[in-house]
Formats: sequence, structure tokens, C-alpha cells
Amino acid sequence: MTQAQAAMNLLSDRINNMQESATIKMAKMSRELKAQGKDIIDLSLGEPDFDTPQHIKDAAKQAIDKGYTKYTPVPGYPELRKAIAEKFKRENNLDYTIDQIVVSTGAKQSIANVVLALINPGDEVLLPAPYWVSYAAIAELAEGKCVEIPTTIDSNFKVTSAQLEAHITPKTKLIIFSSPCNPTGSVYSKEELAAIAGVVKKHPNVFVLCDEIYEYINFTGHRHTSLAEFTEVKEQVITVNGFSKGFAMTGWRLGYIGAPKWIATACDKMQGQFTSGTCSIAQKAGEAALLSSIEPSLKMVAEFKKRRDIVYALLKEIPGLKVNLPDGAFYFFFDVSSYFGKSFNGKAMNTPEDISLFLLAEGNIGLVSGEAFGDKYCLRMSYATSEEKLREACRRMKEAFTKLQ
Repeated sequence: MTQAQAAMNLLSDRINNMQESATIKMAKMSRELKAQGKDIIDLSLGEPDFDTPQHIKDAAKQAIDKGYTKYTPVPGYPELRKAIAEKFKRENNLDYTIDQIVVSTGAKQSIANVVLALINPGDEVLLPAPYWVSYAAIAELAEGKCVEIPTTIDSNFKVTSAQLEAHITPKTKLIIFSSPCNPTGSVYSKEELAAIAGVVKKHPNVFVLCDEIYEYINFTGHRHTSLAEFTEVKEQVITVNGFSKGFAMTGWRLGYIGAPKWIATACDKMQGQFTSGTCSIAQKAGEAALLSSIEPSLKMVAEFKKRRDIVYALLKEIPGLKVNLPDGAFYFFFDVSSYFGKSFNGKAMNTPEDISLFLLAEGNIGLVSGEAFGDKYCLRMSYATSEEKLREACRRMKEAFTKLQ
């Protein structure tokens, strides 16, 4: 037995069984190749390439000078939770009191708090697929059973209310989905969400975790709709949001939920034993973000839309790719299955993982396999980088695919 094998035997089953985040894994591989001197264009991580707006950074500096350097209340400063409640009312037509809001160290922790607070061993968690990689990992950590609801590029990767109803069983406890969606960029319309609400209300012991972290990055021209706006299901819905995507605040680690009070109280209790309150300085920056102009965010979104249109045209030029036009977020999730069965230097391409590794080695492009998101045919590409890099990445991809025979 090797030393590494011996160490694995000493670790808990839960950590040995947990999958490493595929996006973080690809980003790590890309960094290692860059360190070796290779010119890698890494399009794996979902991180805006814009800097945090200056007025938000200034608020953080002022917070330090004013002495906001002590422990914070577990669910967040009351001032920040009040600003979040006002945001929910102003932008989402949702009424939450501050005791229904819990601020966490990123929306990922918010999701983990909710799942660990609700899921018992054996409870079923429905995941419209493709889904963000961490949903399944967190649900499995809570010993829930993940049930995927498959979708395809032909339906813009959106689950129908009929599909949802067909997958609900007496063991179903939670549904998790995002809109705008990571990894597909799909956005559910008000009508589609109304139909989903109609299904959920029939099952009062089923809850829905709605991840709205990409809320501002929406190209539909219509106001974002939250599932919790449908009053008949509001008490079954937990809305997750944060600051990383819409305000380019990824490193600040600041997320939050709006939820029925009993769920918020449970998340407060959970967080109190794991991390306590999140960073004081980040919270004051978040307060400034919500209480001031979002004009910098709107400019960022306009640039994302421009990039989306450029990349869409370039991807459509690559033979064999099946591409749809995403309505939000900053990802393309394109079907590469036409290349399955082809090979390069004797290595067969049978999965998206095979193709992502081929593109990393031969095209110097970092993309994430769809398998991590519950899809067996696609790759995810982030276009949260410069137009120059995106054009070059698409050129490299087109050239690399010609090597597959």
C-alpha cells in the first residue's frame, strides 16, 4: 500500500466520496500549464474580468477606517440585511423581513446552509440538468439522493413543468435550479416559472432553492422573475443571491438568502457552528453596492452581451458544434457529440472530458466537461474575458477540431 493509499484510508468516507469541483480542477490544470510557459487561454472559471466598482472599494476602505473589524452577527449586519430586504422589494417584488435574510461567505455557503438544514439521508433532491457542479456535491454531502431531470440543447436546456411533476415522488424534498443558469445561460420566462409554481404548490412538503446569482446578467430585455414572486409557493421557496457576478465581487465572498423564517433561523444556526458571520468589511462593501447606482453593473452586462454575440457567431462557424444562443449569465454550453468516435494520435474521443483534455493539450484552451454538470454531450465555455482572447480561443478551437479524424 502506498503512502497516498494509506492516507485515503484514514480520511472520512464523505471526503473520499466527494468529487473535486470540475471547474476548479480545470482552472488548476490551466494554471500549471501556464507556469510551464504555455500560452493557455483559460475559459473554465465563471469570473467577471472587470474590477469591482470604485465606490464599492471605497466603502470597504472607509469601513476599515471606521473600525468595522470585529466579529459580525451570524446572519449579517442588520444594515446589510435591511438593504437586501429593500433590494428584494425594489427589484423582485418580494417582501422579506431582515430575520428572513441570512448573509453568508458567498452564495455557495448559502446553498450549503439550506441543503444541510433541510435534507435528511435518503431525501431526494431534484436537479434539472445541466446544473451547477456544486449542487450535487452538497446534496450528497447531506446524504440526499440526487435525481437528475435531463434536458437538451433543443429545449434551451430548460425543464418543463410536466417533466418536473413526473419526477416528484413521496421522497422528494428539494428542487435546486438556477435562472439565469450556470452552465447553460438559459433564463426561465415568467410563464415557464408560473407553470413550475403550479406544480410545486401541489406538493407542500417540497421546497425549491432558486439560485439567482446571475440575475443582472440577463439579455432577454424582460425584468428578472423570481419563483418566490408567485405567492402560492413563496413559503416553499428559498431565493439565493450574492454579489460576485453582478458586481464583479468574486473575491469578496458575499452571498445571501431570502427564505421562510424557520428556514432562515435554521441556516443561522448552521452557520453559527461553521463560520459565524462573514467578513465585516465585505459586508459594508455589499451594503454600498445595494444602496448606490448599479450603472457600472449595467455597463458590464452590456459588454457581456457584446461578447456573447461575437462568440456565438464564431462558434457557429466551427463544423460539428451544436450551439444555442444563451439568454443570460456568461457561458456557452455547446454540444460536441458529433466528434465522439473520432481520434487524435490514437486517442479516441468518447466523452466531453476526452475532448476538453484534447483541447487543453492541442489548442491550449481550458474548457469544462459537461459531465460535471450532469450532461454527457457538451462543454462549458466562459466568455467572461477579453474579446481578443475569445476570438483567439475560438480560432484555436476551430483549428484543433480539424485534427480529429
